[in-house]
Amino acid sequence: MTHLNVGDKAPSFIGKDQEGKTHQLADYAGKKLVIFFYPKANTPGCTAEACDLRDNYERFQANNYALLGVSADNAKAQSNFKNKYEFPFPLLADEDKSVIHAFGVWGPKKFMGKEYDGIHRTTFVIDENGLITNIISEVKTKAHANQILG
Repeated sequence: MTHLNVGDKAPSFIGKDQEGKTHQLADYAGKKLVIFFYPKANTPGCTAEACDLRDNYERFQANNYALLGVSADNAKAQSNFKNKYEFPFPLLADEDKSVIHAFGVWGPKKFMGKEYDGIHRTTFVIDENGLITNIISEVKTKAHANQILG
């Protein structure tokens, strides 16, 4: 679905998190970045995925990774989601879908026989130089950290 490939330079992006703080790709230079796109805050699959990443956060930190979640939810929904599950990483409230479109994860989906446009659950792993080293489109929500860290 995404137009990006492993080895590509990650798209430059700017987005605001649940507290209105701006995040951009340049902020993460020298660190590895896991940017995970999820359809909707506080839904079962998204909660399982984000909680798995939270539960493995120390493993990510030990390997010089920063984590950043992104959905089209508003800042209040992201803030509620982050606080409810005590996520140690920011969640971008990408209401205008600028980050979502930059990574090419918005498009047609099917759910219970209905077709609609939405976010395709996708994770990008970006190295210290801003290059994409992994794209995970078949996300295992309950074991996502192991998909990323091996």
